Amino acid sequence: MDKLRIAASNVVDPFNLITIGVSAGINIGSNPDTAYGPGMKGWAKNSGTLLTEDMTGAFFGTFLVPSIMRQDPRYYRMPHASIPRRIANAIVQPVWSRSDSGNHMLNYGSLIGTPMTITLANVYVPGQEQGVGPVAESSAIAIASAPIDNFITEFLPDVATHFKIRIVILQRLVNHIAATGGQQ
Repeated sequence: MDKLRIAASNVVDPFNLITIGVSAGINIGSNPDTAYGPGMKGWAKNSGTLLTEDMTGAFFGTFLVPSIMRQDPRYYRMPHASIPRRIANAIVQPVWSRSDSGNHMLNYGSLIGTPMTITLANVYVPGQEQGVGPVAESSAIAIASAPIDNFITEFLPDVATHFKIRIVILQRLVNHIAATGGQQ
C-alpha cells in the first residue's frame, strides 16, 4: 500500500478542494473581521491556510506516522455487517485500526498524527492558542469528532444507493469541519 499516494490523493481530490473553498467562503462571509481579512483576499488566505492544514494532516496522519508504525490508514466499511456492528466500527476506528498485515492495533495515525498536525498549525494559523493544553483540547475534539466522518463513509453509499443520489460535496464539508473541530 502506498501511503504517500493515498495522502496526496486525499488532498488533491476535487471534492476536498471544493470543500476547502466553500469552508473558507463561509468563514470569511460569516466573519469578515478575521485575521485573514474580508473579500477575495481574505478568502484566498483562508483557503491557503485550510489547504495547508489538510496537507499537514494527510502527511502526518496518513503517511508519516502510519508508515513508521506499519499501520493501514484507511477506513474499512462493513456494508454486510449489522447496523450496531457498523456503528461500533465507525466509533472505535479513530483509536483502534489495522496494521499493514491486517491485525488490530492502536490508530497511531490519529492519536499521534492529530496532535502533530495541530501543533504545527499553531505556527502558521492566526489566532491559535499555543501550549500543551490547547493542543490537547483541539486534538481531543478532532479525534472525538472523527466518527462523524466514519458514519458518513460507512452509511452514505447505502443512502445514495437507496435514493439514487450522490452527496459527496456534503460529505467532504462535514469531513473538513470534523477534522478542524470547527476552528479556524
